[in-house]
Amino acid sequence: MLKKKLAQFEFVTLMASLMSIVALAIDALLPALDIIGITIGSKQSTDNQLLITMIFLGLGIGPLIFGPVSDSTGRKPVVYVGFAIFVIASIICVFSKSLEMMVIGRILQGIGLSAPRTIAIAMIRDLYSGNYMARIMSFISVVFILVPIIAPALGKFILDHYNWQTIFYIQLLFSVLVSFWFWKRQRETLVISKRIQFTPNIFIDGIKELIKHKTTIGYTLISGFIVGSFLVYLSTSQQIFEEQYQFKDEFPYIFALLAISIGTATFLNGTLVLKYGMEKLITTSLLAFFGISLLYIILFYNTPNPSVGVLLLFFGMQFFAIGFLFGNLRAMAMQPIGHIAGIGAAITGFISTIMAVPISTYIGRFVTETTLPLFIGFLVCALLSIGILVYLKIGGKEIR
Repeated sequence: MLKKKLAQFEFVTLMASLMSIVALAIDALLPALDIIGITIGSKQSTDNQLLITMIFLGLGIGPLIFGPVSDSTGRKPVVYVGFAIFVIASIICVFSKSLEMMVIGRILQGIGLSAPRTIAIAMIRDLYSGNYMARIMSFISVVFILVPIIAPALGKFILDHYNWQTIFYIQLLFSVLVSFWFWKRQRETLVISKRIQFTPNIFIDGIKELIKHKTTIGYTLISGFIVGSFLVYLSTSQQIFEEQYQFKDEFPYIFALLAISIGTATFLNGTLVLKYGMEKLITTSLLAFFGISLLYIILFYNTPNPSVGVLLLFFGMQFFAIGFLFGNLRAMAMQPIGHIAGIGAAITGFISTIMAVPISTYIGRFVTETTLPLFIGFLVCALLSIGILVYLKIGGKEIR
């Protein structure tokens, strides 16, 4: 029993590490956005948001390749290819002299990192399902959330003592260490008998299978709205706290504090999901997300920013609600399609990400002088998500 628990602990930690390189590639760069912007000649501070949002574009595109290939060749080889692409992309970023070149590098970074990110989810689905999958996803999210807590502070430390290029070198070092651990300790989870022959039609066949499952489509769309709203915060947080509130030195610690809010929720979700089920937690969290956004808009409509303490209180409540959504939404979407976990993770990830990038890019353009547009964006995304959830509940029986 002890040996089994230790094996599961290592699996959770390893899967979280595979996924956390994405967080490191995003969050460690946040304190350096303005300096990088100067180096590459950005004309507006809002242009620097592209360095965050464009990596998500790559994270959406990459799984379309890596997902179906992993269903055919196995999970592990795909991860190695992804890390190789990430290394090349990071080198492009280090030597970028223009916004366009940096954006290309960031998109390629996202494509490369989409392999370990997608394969981690597919591996989890290979071994678990239902509420137990949501439980594992929650525990993985707890480990995963440690990176956003420390990454901005790490980025600022590196920036204070070295230069912004060193942040990319640290990312490369971490990816090499994790890939070696993965090669040495993780067994292949997709047995040969369950592999699907790779054909030109595998993607089309996967979509045809996917659209048969209303639950998968519905929860994937909700995930797109939630990820999109959270991505607005990620891409504008540096601008909000450093420019609107003049908390340049304090920004990494503020970011870490809010990350703890999400981490606490995901930790609690690992226990509560077995008691109440994914559907009930998703419904409650979406209603809370909507209510908190509406309250902020009522209180601070057409007024200057509130004090930083009040803003942190509202952000903390929002992210606590979001912490119950990420893992549960993905688990609900993946539950009916375990037989095509690789291509399923790829297509659902692509749909949610391809929704999130334009949502965050559009809303982020309005977050210049106050945080009000951010909460209006939260409200709209929550309202649309609740509409989809109501449709799913009315239209048929859901997985519990």
